[in-house]
Amino acid sequence: MKPCARYGLVVVPFPFTDRTAQKRRPALVLSQPGFQQASGHLLLAMVTSAKQSAWPLDWPIQDCQAAGLPQPCLVRFKLFTLDERLILERLGALAPPDRAGVETHLGQLFGCDLKTP
Repeated sequence: MKPCARYGLVVVPFPFTDRTAQKRRPALVLSQPGFQQASGHLLLAMVTSAKQSAWPLDWPIQDCQAAGLPQPCLVRFKLFTLDERLILERLGALAPPDRAGVETHLGQLFGCDLKTP
């Protein structure tokens, strides 16, 4: 499989801890392509349209069209790894302002500066 670019959006079968069913949901690729090539996995963040709940450091995606999303969504920093074989579809990618916001929030989460070179 061709590696997914960092900050690309993909569709994955998202498991829910309180349900046995899985649904197709967008997710944000956080890992570099080299990680996927070496491990066959990606590090992802949940993307949701949830309006009634909040999670620390949620980032509202400003350019949904560039991201390939049909409605307003936010990056929710519920992080997980997933086998690349489970990627169902590739959408778009975060626009530069959204990338910068996500990097800032990741830096706050991990307590370091994560600016891409």
